[in-house]
Amino acid sequence: MAKVKTTFYCQNCGTQFAKWQGQCTACKQWNTIVEEIIQKQEKSDWKSTSSTSKRASKPLKIDEIDTAKEARMLTLDSEFNRVLGGGIVPGSLTLLGGEPGIGKSTLLLQISLNLQYKTLYVSGEESQKQIKMRAERINPNHNNCYILTETKTQNIFKQVEVLEPEIVIIDSIQTLHSDYIESSAGSISQVKECTSELIKFAKETSTPVLLIGHITKDGNIAGPKILEHMVDTVLQFEGDRNYVFRILRAHKNRFGSTNELGIYEMQGSGLREVSNPSEILISKKDEELSGNAVAVTLEGMRPLLIEVQALVSSAVYGTPQRSATGFNAKRLNMLLAVLEKRAGFRLGAKDVFLNITGGITVDDPAIDLAVVASILSSNEDVALPKDYCFAAEVGLSGEIRPVQRVEQRILEAEKLGYSTIFVSKYNKIALRNTTIKIQLVSKIEDLVRYIV
Repeated sequence: MAKVKTTFYCQNCGTQFAKWQGQCTACKQWNTIVEEIIQKQEKSDWKSTSSTSKRASKPLKIDEIDTAKEARMLTLDSEFNRVLGGGIVPGSLTLLGGEPGIGKSTLLLQISLNLQYKTLYVSGEESQKQIKMRAERINPNHNNCYILTETKTQNIFKQVEVLEPEIVIIDSIQTLHSDYIESSAGSISQVKECTSELIKFAKETSTPVLLIGHITKDGNIAGPKILEHMVDTVLQFEGDRNYVFRILRAHKNRFGSTNELGIYEMQGSGLREVSNPSEILISKKDEELSGNAVAVTLEGMRPLLIEVQALVSSAVYGTPQRSATGFNAKRLNMLLAVLEKRAGFRLGAKDVFLNITGGITVDDPAIDLAVVASILSSNEDVALPKDYCFAAEVGLSGEIRPVQRVEQRILEAEKLGYSTIFVSKYNKIALRNTTIKIQLVSKIEDLVRYIV
């Protein structure tokens, strides 16, 4: 019997050590190094049972490489296609992460049921009957989706050779284990080994593989950080349990932009694509209320209108509170300092609460002007007109700075029926024959004159 070989891995970053130590020298985390059994029975190869020889790779001159664009595999989910950059790339490995119960399995099962390609859905967490019950609720008419409940990668590849699917979906990577590694499923060495086998399979057969990954309590994908480096695309499925809306973001994408955003609404029959996100991000109200302002932001190539809510009140406990939900709290403090210094508003002794409706987080500096307008509206208790919107950045000296792609923002606001949009005087706007009034402002004082 061969001697059992063990090594030590950091559970946080995946660094390997010869012996145990208290602190990882790579990521500086304490008590994250654990012992794992490693043992390679034979050279790991997804095609070890097949007699087909592997393709040999040879070097090519850079001008000899064929740059013809490879056709992508389109799904019937336009939001998913947009986030991936135009569809699934053959031979790619995509990792989807998200909190438990947020809808990761539902999203990929729904996509697999609606695909026009032969799909193998491998589940290590649910039985075939459980998946069947959910599939009947999402789409009763499906012919191209095959369900396999298996966790051993060698058995999965045997079924892949028999079925020859065009797309493989794994739910989830933390449940898989390989015979070539003796540690338990979900360990660092197992996750790395199983992912390596799937990458080899995907690249050699040009079959795209979609993986579901668990996340830690910090919101990071469980397993070694190298897992995110190994895959081609990392998607994050976000949402609040108190809302029915879910957001799909690309944190890494070798085949497209990482700025795109997909929005879904969770329903009893699955996830509904939200083609007009402004319908969920702006609340419907009959009367005008102070502290509300509408900002025009961009997520990737898509313009969105979001509602910013602010509440300014006297500080009861002496020390003013500054609270922001969906917005950077440090940037909120900066904008309050600008209002205090440049516009003369005494907000230092008042509580300020800010909220971005819809449960989303926005980093676009173009919503600065809407944040300032909502704070001024709440402070003076004066409601802004419902057909006003804002798109500009605020500088430290109180100047209104221009933002990118302002014409696209203006057209989106006009399409949704807004009558006036406030933008920077320094933006170059070439639009003609627009029905929306473009109000140019250069300083905070100009904005104050219009809304207070």
